[in-house]
Amino acid sequence: MTLPILAESVRLEDDGVHILDRRVFPFAREWVLCRTSEEVAVAIEDMVTQSSGPYFAALGAMVLGAREAAGHAPAEARAYLERVGERIIATRKTNNHLRKAVAAVLSEVDKSTGDLVEAATAGARSGDELYRSRSRALGEHTAALVPDGATVLTHCWADLYLIELVLAARRRGKEFSFLCTETRPYLQGARLTAETLVEMGADTRLITDGMGAAVLSSGEVGALVTAADRVTMDGHVVNKIGTLGLAVAAEAFGVPFHAMVQAPDQAAPTGADVPIEYRDGDEVLSALGHRVAGERVRGHYPAFDVTPPRFVTKVVTDRGALAPERLREYYAEGEANQ
Repeated sequence: MTLPILAESVRLEDDGVHILDRRVFPFAREWVLCRTSEEVAVAIEDMVTQSSGPYFAALGAMVLGAREAAGHAPAEARAYLERVGERIIATRKTNNHLRKAVAAVLSEVDKSTGDLVEAATAGARSGDELYRSRSRALGEHTAALVPDGATVLTHCWADLYLIELVLAARRRGKEFSFLCTETRPYLQGARLTAETLVEMGADTRLITDGMGAAVLSSGEVGALVTAADRVTMDGHVVNKIGTLGLAVAAEAFGVPFHAMVQAPDQAAPTGADVPIEYRDGDEVLSALGHRVAGERVRGHYPAFDVTPPRFVTKVVTDRGALAPERLREYYAEGEANQ
């Protein structure tokens, strides 16, 4: 089948990086053109793209950075490219996808003795292919855990992981139905997840964020499945705010919670080692551009929460599904690629 549009939401072209504006999707399909690496950084900060979108945008930003540095002395160009990478990583500090995207490009640049732009482009292409192949593996391993005919509760937007889960299930002759939380304040579940699942022909229903515990208590849900922005080595799952509440309710009602991440993060031994992004509280005071609270009300917006390992059934990686206490086994095969 043709992949849904959000599977290819970032394009690197001669004139810059084109990013599908997820803030207005699916009501409009508008592309934001970023002609410089700094414009990509601002687009990421402004939530033009989320989930794995910033990863692909970061790859493109590094190529733009190489174009900007072309013609400089090699040491100066390399230093400039590193500064571009630092700027990109700083845009969203909780998810470590950006760090991996930057490392993929810098690694190729450092190995090359040829043209800087060609090396950066090759690194971006390699990083793109690796992310997609690992997402396919995640989909396969997760599909194996969920029984045929199950209703899956999702939260936020799992991006390529979710797309690959649906495709892998169908290759196995399985079909799932989905319940999607709306995911305030940007409504990624309503606008991105639900729309993509419907685009793929999956039976899909939308619920408000406050309905999660109730549907988990109903006996209808076979599994809670989300992505993870980061998983620590001791099994804490860091994901979109609201995941913790759903995981606690899932454990209370005997529903397995499977968190998908390409690899546990060796740079984060514990949950305390992951910086949590706090966004402007004013963002929760509006929905789709409309104010939902009085002018005297203040907002509070931690963008992510941390789910302790006791509420996590499996952490699904590209090397298989592991119990949270067994995550160190992931690296028994050696260091993972970026």
